[in-house]
Amino acid sequence: MNAEDWLRQRTYHHSNFWDLKWLVEEKERQGLSISLCLPTLNEEATIGKEIVLLKSELLDKYPLLDEIAVIDSGSTDNTREIAASFGADVYLAEEHLTECGNKRGKGENLWKALYLLKGDLIVYVDSDINNIHPRFVYGLVGPLVKEPEVQYVKAFYDRPLAFSQGVRPTGGGRVTEILVRPLFSLFFPELAAIIQPLSGEYAGRRSILEKIPFPVGYGVETAMLIDIYSELGMSAFAQTDLDVRVHRNQETIALGRMAFGILRAFFNRLSGAQRIQLLEDLPHIMRQHEAREGGFVQKEFTIEEFERPPIVEIASYLEKFHAGQPVG
Repeated sequence: MNAEDWLRQRTYHHSNFWDLKWLVEEKERQGLSISLCLPTLNEEATIGKEIVLLKSELLDKYPLLDEIAVIDSGSTDNTREIAASFGADVYLAEEHLTECGNKRGKGENLWKALYLLKGDLIVYVDSDINNIHPRFVYGLVGPLVKEPEVQYVKAFYDRPLAFSQGVRPTGGGRVTEILVRPLFSLFFPELAAIIQPLSGEYAGRRSILEKIPFPVGYGVETAMLIDIYSELGMSAFAQTDLDVRVHRNQETIALGRMAFGILRAFFNRLSGAQRIQLLEDLPHIMRQHEAREGGFVQKEFTIEEFERPPIVEIASYLEKFHAGQPVG
Protein backbone atom coordinates (compact mmCIF):
# COMPACT_ATOMS: atom_id res chain seq x y z
CA MET A 1 0.00 0.00 0.00
CA ASN A 2 1.63 3.26 -1.10
CA ALA A 3 1.29 6.53 0.81
CA GLU A 4 -1.48 7.97 -1.39
CA ASP A 5 -3.57 4.80 -1.17
CA TRP A 6 -2.99 4.63 2.57
CA LEU A 7 -4.04 8.25 3.10
CA ARG A 8 -7.21 7.67 1.14
CA GLN A 9 -8.15 4.32 2.69
CA ARG A 10 -6.90 4.59 6.26
CA THR A 11 -7.56 8.22 7.20
CA TYR A 12 -10.82 8.56 9.11
CA HIS A 13 -12.84 11.23 10.84
CA HIS A 14 -14.19 10.51 14.30
CA SER A 15 -17.74 11.00 12.95
CA ASN A 16 -17.27 7.77 10.98
CA PHE A 17 -17.66 5.99 14.33
CA TRP A 18 -20.34 8.05 16.07
CA ASP A 19 -22.68 5.03 16.22
CA LEU A 20 -21.60 3.76 19.62
CA LYS A 21 -24.34 1.16 19.71
CA TRP A 22 -22.91 -0.44 16.57
CA LEU A 23 -19.36 -0.24 17.92
CA VAL A 24 -20.38 -2.00 21.15
CA GLU A 25 -22.28 -4.69 19.26
CA GLU A 26 -19.37 -5.29 16.88
CA LYS A 27 -16.87 -5.34 19.74
CA GLU A 28 -18.96 -7.98 21.52
CA ARG A 29 -19.45 -9.99 18.32
CA GLN A 30 -15.68 -10.15 17.89
CA GLY A 31 -15.18 -11.02 21.56
CA LEU A 32 -12.90 -8.02 22.16
CA SER A 33 -12.17 -6.29 25.43
CA ILE A 34 -11.01 -2.67 25.47
CA SER A 35 -8.95 -0.87 28.12
CA LEU A 36 -8.32 2.86 28.47
CA CYS A 37 -4.98 3.97 29.94
CA LEU A 38 -4.56 7.53 31.22
CA PRO A 39 -0.85 8.13 32.04
CA THR A 40 -0.47 10.86 34.66
CA LEU A 41 1.97 13.08 36.47
CA ASN A 42 0.42 15.96 38.44
CA GLU A 43 -2.76 16.29 36.39
CA GLU A 44 -5.25 17.18 39.14
CA ALA A 45 -6.67 20.05 37.08
CA THR A 46 -7.96 17.84 34.25
CA ILE A 47 -8.00 14.19 35.30
CA GLY A 48 -11.35 14.32 37.10
CA LYS A 49 -13.21 15.76 34.12
CA GLU A 50 -11.67 13.21 31.76
CA ILE A 51 -12.69 10.27 33.92
CA VAL A 52 -16.22 11.53 34.63
CA LEU A 53 -16.99 12.15 30.97
CA LEU A 54 -15.37 9.03 29.51
CA LYS A 55 -16.72 6.74 32.20
CA SER A 56 -20.30 8.04 31.97
CA GLU A 57 -20.45 7.86 28.17
CA LEU A 58 -18.22 4.93 27.24
CA LEU A 59 -18.45 2.56 30.18
CA ASP A 60 -21.78 3.21 31.92
CA LYS A 61 -24.06 4.38 29.07
CA TYR A 62 -22.39 2.54 26.18
CA PRO A 63 -20.08 -0.25 27.43
CA LEU A 64 -17.42 0.28 24.80
CA LEU A 65 -14.71 0.29 27.47
CA ASP A 66 -14.17 -2.55 29.90
CA GLU A 67 -11.91 -0.58 32.23
CA ILE A 68 -10.47 2.88 32.78
CA ALA A 69 -7.11 3.03 34.52
CA VAL A 70 -4.75 5.77 35.61
CA ILE A 71 -1.08 4.78 35.59
CA ASP A 72 0.73 7.41 37.64
CA SER A 73 4.40 8.36 37.67
CA GLY A 74 4.42 9.57 41.26
CA SER A 75 2.26 12.69 41.32
CA THR A 76 2.80 15.06 44.23
CA ASP A 77 -0.62 16.70 43.84
CA ASN A 78 -4.04 15.05 44.23
CA THR A 79 -4.12 13.31 40.84
CA ARG A 80 -4.41 9.76 42.21
CA GLU A 81 -6.97 10.66 44.87
CA ILE A 82 -9.19 12.51 42.38
CA ALA A 83 -8.96 9.70 39.83
CA ALA A 84 -9.93 7.07 42.40
CA SER A 85 -12.82 9.16 43.72
CA PHE A 86 -14.35 9.32 40.23
CA GLY A 87 -14.14 5.58 39.66
CA ALA A 88 -10.92 4.90 37.78
CA ASP A 89 -8.58 2.08 38.69
CA VAL A 90 -5.41 3.79 39.93
CA TYR A 91 -1.91 2.32 39.80
CA LEU A 92 1.37 3.83 40.95
CA ALA A 93 3.82 2.67 38.29
CA GLU A 94 6.74 2.12 40.67
CA GLU A 95 4.74 -0.45 42.67
CA HIS A 96 4.29 -2.84 39.73
CA LEU A 97 6.68 -5.10 37.83
CA THR A 98 9.10 -4.31 40.65
CA GLU A 99 11.39 -7.10 39.47
CA CYS A 100 12.18 -4.84 36.50
CA GLY A 101 13.05 -1.85 38.64
CA ASN A 102 11.51 1.58 38.16
CA LYS A 103 12.07 4.28 35.57
CA ARG A 104 10.33 7.65 35.37
CA GLY A 105 8.59 8.67 32.19
CA LYS A 106 5.40 8.38 30.18
CA GLY A 107 6.73 5.40 28.24
CA GLU A 108 7.21 3.50 31.50
CA ASN A 109 3.54 3.98 32.31
CA LEU A 110 2.44 2.87 28.85
CA TRP A 111 4.63 -0.24 29.05
CA LYS A 112 3.42 -1.23 32.52
CA ALA A 113 -0.18 -0.67 31.39
CA LEU A 114 0.20 -3.73 29.17
CA TYR A 115 0.75 -5.80 32.32
CA LEU A 116 -1.84 -4.05 34.49
CA LEU A 117 -4.73 -3.83 32.03
CA LYS A 118 -6.64 -6.73 30.54
CA GLY A 119 -7.85 -5.45 27.17
CA ASP A 120 -7.26 -6.95 23.76
CA LEU A 121 -7.22 -3.33 22.57
CA ILE A 122 -5.38 -0.66 24.58
CA VAL A 123 -6.30 3.00 24.16
CA TYR A 124 -3.83 5.61 25.41
CA VAL A 125 -5.14 9.14 26.04
CA ASP A 126 -3.13 11.95 27.62
CA SER A 127 -4.46 13.39 30.86
CA ASP A 128 -4.07 17.13 30.19
CA ILE A 129 -6.86 17.59 27.64
CA ASN A 130 -9.09 20.59 28.36
CA ASN A 131 -11.71 19.77 25.72
CA ILE A 132 -12.06 16.06 26.43
CA HIS A 133 -14.83 14.30 24.49
CA PRO A 134 -15.74 10.63 23.87
CA ARG A 135 -14.39 11.00 20.30
CA PHE A 136 -10.88 10.82 21.77
CA VAL A 137 -11.62 7.16 22.48
CA TYR A 138 -14.18 5.94 19.95
CA GLY A 139 -12.39 7.68 17.10
CA LEU A 140 -9.32 5.53 17.83
CA VAL A 141 -11.14 2.31 18.64
CA GLY A 142 -13.32 2.50 15.53
CA PRO A 143 -10.71 1.54 12.89
CA LEU A 144 -9.51 -1.39 15.03
CA VAL A 145 -13.04 -2.75 15.34
CA LYS A 146 -13.92 -2.05 11.69
CA GLU A 147 -10.72 -3.31 10.00
CA PRO A 148 -9.09 -6.53 11.25
CA GLU A 149 -5.88 -5.69 9.39
CA VAL A 150 -5.39 -2.44 11.33
CA GLN A 151 -3.11 -2.89 14.33
CA TYR A 152 -2.44 0.67 15.51
CA VAL A 153 -4.34 3.96 15.18
CA LYS A 154 -2.95 7.47 15.65
CA ALA A 155 -4.95 10.60 16.40
CA PHE A 156 -4.49 13.89 14.63
CA TYR A 157 -6.15 17.23 15.27
CA ASP A 158 -5.73 20.96 15.21
CA ARG A 159 -3.63 22.00 18.20
CA PRO A 160 -4.27 25.66 19.08
CA LEU A 161 -1.37 27.45 20.72
CA ALA A 162 -2.44 29.36 23.82
CA PHE A 163 -1.02 32.86 24.26
CA SER A 164 -1.76 35.60 26.76
CA GLN A 165 -3.84 37.34 24.08
CA GLY A 166 -6.02 34.27 23.63
CA VAL A 167 -5.91 31.16 21.49
CA ARG A 168 -4.47 31.12 18.00
CA PRO A 169 -6.77 28.96 15.86
CA THR A 170 -4.00 26.99 14.16
CA GLY A 171 -0.52 25.83 15.07
CA GLY A 172 1.11 23.29 17.30
CA GLY A 173 3.01 20.18 16.32
CA ARG A 174 6.29 22.09 16.29
CA VAL A 175 8.59 19.13 16.95
CA THR A 176 6.72 17.08 14.34
CA GLU A 177 7.21 19.59 11.53
CA ILE A 178 10.74 20.69 12.42
CA LEU A 179 12.21 17.30 13.38
CA VAL A 180 10.16 14.13 12.98
CA ARG A 181 8.59 14.66 9.57
CA PRO A 182 11.96 15.57 7.99
CA LEU A 183 13.52 12.47 9.54
CA PHE A 184 10.69 10.25 8.33
CA SER A 185 10.92 11.81 4.88
CA LEU A 186 14.60 10.91 4.76
CA PHE A 187 14.55 7.42 6.23
CA PHE A 188 10.93 6.14 6.35
CA PRO A 189 9.07 8.09 3.62
CA GLU A 190 5.83 6.14 4.02
CA LEU A 191 5.59 7.12 7.70
CA ALA A 192 5.58 10.78 6.65
CA ALA A 193 1.94 10.16 5.66
CA ILE A 194 1.05 10.04 9.37
CA ILE A 195 -0.20 13.54 10.04
CA GLN A 196 0.72 13.81 13.72
CA PRO A 197 3.22 11.11 14.64
CA LEU A 198 3.78 12.64 18.09
CA SER A 199 0.13 12.88 19.10
CA GLY A 200 -0.45 11.58 22.62
CA GLU A 201 -3.59 9.67 21.72
CA TYR A 202 -3.40 6.27 20.03
CA ALA A 203 -4.75 2.75 20.28
CA GLY A 204 -3.33 -0.63 19.42
CA ARG A 205 -3.86 -4.33 19.60
CA ARG A 206 -2.13 -6.03 22.49
CA SER A 207 -0.80 -8.61 20.05
CA ILE A 208 1.56 -6.05 18.50
CA LEU A 209 2.15 -3.72 21.47
CA GLU A 210 3.51 -6.58 23.55
CA LYS A 211 6.16 -7.35 20.94
CA ILE A 212 7.83 -3.93 20.66
CA PRO A 213 10.24 -2.11 23.00
CA PHE A 214 9.10 1.05 24.80
CA PRO A 215 11.47 3.98 25.39
CA VAL A 216 10.46 5.30 28.80
CA GLY A 217 10.79 8.96 27.81
CA TYR A 218 10.29 11.34 24.91
CA GLY A 219 11.01 8.83 22.14
CA VAL A 220 8.16 6.42 22.83
CA GLU A 221 5.70 7.65 20.15
CA THR A 222 8.32 7.79 17.39
CA ALA A 223 9.74 4.40 18.36
CA MET A 224 6.31 2.76 18.29
CA LEU A 225 5.72 3.88 14.73
CA ILE A 226 9.12 2.75 13.46
CA ASP A 227 8.98 -0.61 15.22
CA ILE A 228 5.44 -1.48 14.13
CA TYR A 229 6.22 -0.32 10.59
CA SER A 230 9.36 -2.48 10.52
CA GLU A 231 7.35 -5.46 11.74
CA LEU A 232 4.12 -5.13 9.75
CA GLY A 233 4.41 -2.35 7.16
CA MET A 234 2.15 0.59 6.46
CA SER A 235 -1.01 -1.48 6.17
CA ALA A 236 -0.96 -1.97 9.94
CA PHE A 237 -1.72 1.74 10.56
CA ALA A 238 -4.73 4.01 10.45
CA GLN A 239 -5.27 7.57 11.65
CA THR A 240 -8.33 9.49 12.83
CA ASP A 241 -9.11 13.20 12.74
CA LEU A 242 -10.34 14.24 16.20
CA ASP A 243 -10.92 17.88 15.16
CA VAL A 244 -9.39 20.01 17.95
CA ARG A 245 -7.33 19.24 21.03
CA VAL A 246 -6.77 21.95 23.64
CA HIS A 247 -4.06 21.44 26.22
CA ARG A 248 -1.19 23.28 27.84
CA ASN A 249 1.69 23.97 25.48
CA GLN A 250 5.33 23.53 26.31
CA GLU A 251 8.00 26.20 25.98
CA THR A 252 10.49 25.88 23.13
CA ILE A 253 13.33 25.05 25.52
CA ALA A 254 11.37 22.03 26.80
CA LEU A 255 10.67 20.96 23.23
CA GLY A 256 14.43 20.98 22.63
CA ARG A 257 14.87 18.31 25.30
CA MET A 258 12.03 16.34 23.74
CA ALA A 259 13.73 16.52 20.36
CA PHE A 260 16.99 15.26 21.90
CA GLY A 261 15.25 12.18 23.30
CA ILE A 262 13.48 11.51 20.02
CA LEU A 263 16.76 11.74 18.12
CA ARG A 264 18.38 9.21 20.45
CA ALA A 265 15.56 6.71 19.94
CA PHE A 266 15.51 7.37 16.18
CA PHE A 267 19.25 6.95 15.60
CA ASN A 268 19.40 3.87 17.82
CA ARG A 269 16.85 2.26 15.50
CA LEU A 270 18.69 3.28 12.37
CA SER A 271 21.88 1.86 13.83
CA GLY A 272 20.20 -1.36 14.96
CA ALA A 273 18.81 -1.87 11.46
CA GLN A 274 22.26 -1.09 10.00
CA ARG A 275 20.83 1.90 8.12
CA ILE A 276 23.64 4.05 9.56
CA GLN A 277 26.86 3.32 11.43
CA LEU A 278 27.50 5.14 14.69
CA LEU A 279 31.19 5.37 15.46
CA GLU A 280 30.53 5.72 19.19
CA ASP A 281 27.61 5.60 21.61
CA LEU A 282 25.33 8.60 21.47
CA PRO A 283 25.85 11.01 24.39
CA HIS A 284 23.21 11.45 27.08
CA ILE A 285 23.83 15.16 27.76
CA MET A 286 21.62 17.89 26.26
CA ARG A 287 23.13 21.37 26.59
CA GLN A 288 21.02 24.51 26.70
CA HIS A 289 21.62 28.11 27.75
CA GLU A 290 19.99 30.40 30.27
CA ALA A 291 20.42 34.17 30.50
CA ARG A 292 21.51 35.17 33.99
CA GLU A 293 22.89 38.42 35.46
CA GLY A 294 23.90 39.95 32.17
CA GLY A 295 25.50 36.76 30.87
CA PHE A 296 24.69 33.22 29.91
CA VAL A 297 24.95 29.98 31.83
CA GLN A 298 25.16 26.59 30.08
CA LYS A 299 22.86 24.01 31.64
CA GLU A 300 23.20 20.27 31.14
CA PHE A 301 20.34 17.79 31.14
CA THR A 302 20.82 14.02 31.24
CA ILE A 303 18.38 12.39 28.81
CA GLU A 304 19.11 8.68 28.54
CA GLU A 305 16.01 7.37 26.72
CA PHE A 306 16.26 4.03 28.50
CA GLU A 307 14.19 1.41 26.68
CA ARG A 308 12.02 -1.32 28.14
CA PRO A 309 12.20 -4.60 26.21
CA PRO A 310 9.12 -6.08 24.56
CA ILE A 311 6.96 -6.92 27.55
CA VAL A 312 6.33 -10.39 26.17
CA GLU A 313 9.92 -11.12 27.26
CA ILE A 314 9.03 -10.52 30.94
CA ALA A 315 8.29 -13.75 32.81
CA SER A 316 5.45 -12.38 34.95
CA TYR A 317 3.71 -11.00 31.86
CA LEU A 318 4.03 -14.34 30.07
CA GLU A 319 2.57 -16.11 33.08
CA LYS A 320 -0.37 -13.68 33.27
CA PHE A 321 -1.29 -13.48 29.58
CA HIS A 322 0.29 -16.47 27.83
CA ALA A 323 0.44 -19.25 30.38
CA GLY A 324 0.98 -22.46 28.49
CA GLN A 325 0.58 -20.73 25.13
CA PRO A 326 3.21 -20.14 22.46
CA VAL A 327 3.79 -16.49 21.57
CA GLY A 328 3.66 -15.97 17.80
